[in-house]
Amino acid sequence: MDRAYDVIIIGGGPAGLSAGLYAARARLSTLLIEKGIFGGQIANAERVENYPGFPDGISGFELGQLMHQQATKYGLKTVAAEVTAIELVEKGKVVKTTQGDYQAKAVILAPGAEPNRLGVPGEEMLLGRGVSYCATCDGPLFRDQVVAVIGGGDSAVEEGLLLTRFASKVILIHRRDQLRATKLLQQRAFANRKMEFLWDTVVEEILGDDKVKGLSLRNVKTGERSTLEVSGVFIYVGLHPNTEFLSGLLSLDAQGHIVTNGEMKTEIPGIFAAGDIRQNSPRQVITAAADGATAALAAEKFLSEQK
Repeated sequence: MDRAYDVIIIGGGPAGLSAGLYAARARLSTLLIEKGIFGGQIANAERVENYPGFPDGISGFELGQLMHQQATKYGLKTVAAEVTAIELVEKGKVVKTTQGDYQAKAVILAPGAEPNRLGVPGEEMLLGRGVSYCATCDGPLFRDQVVAVIGGGDSAVEEGLLLTRFASKVILIHRRDQLRATKLLQQRAFANRKMEFLWDTVVEEILGDDKVKGLSLRNVKTGERSTLEVSGVFIYVGLHPNTEFLSGLLSLDAQGHIVTNGEMKTEIPGIFAAGDIRQNSPRQVITAAADGATAALAAEKFLSEQK
């Protein structure tokens, strides 16, 4: 594989794949580097119902695969690797990866985000043994069992609803007294007889030895502590941007997001950022795709001005 490109895109989610589509169609030599599976976070979504063009919805995995298929059709190259650093050199940027170094005149950053951890005892020890961040991946393992979902946003409610297909009961635990999810999802959740809700409650410890057996809980208003027996716990308490490899290169906000302007430009000429890693991103598939297209158009303009 070539080691020098016009554009290197880091991340294969909707932002990265859209950027790849636009850059490749502009006849720019383009490489996309992805460490996991194409689609990013949406690959874990059982159903995407709010992406235009799919009135009946589409699985997140399939949407990611279709985006990848469309981009590579126009000449986008891809490599499976993890990016460890970016260095600035006289003639562009060097992208360092676990599969060697690549050089580019412009770089589009779209590595997306990862689920936040609860940070409680038992979480890391029981990861993969009842602790999960992906109901689509692990839900079938808990057929006819009681599971808990931690969180109150769209992801928590969507995945909780998915889990009702397998589990005998899904208990959603939220630190507040009302959900943050969209009204449509709330209506579905409250109408589902398999779903129960524990309000004003936080998890202090995940209990178990070789597998999850329960949760140690605390009511944030009364201080009352209790124990809940569950076989699995699915955690949806937000995301953090994958920007660790950019430390010292770009200025990041307190949460680790990259600041850009409307053209997805960062403070370094020739480096653009798109999707969930961008400050104030709505974190939606459609806006990530729009960011990627905008970044690719800006990169094309940047390269034309360099000639």
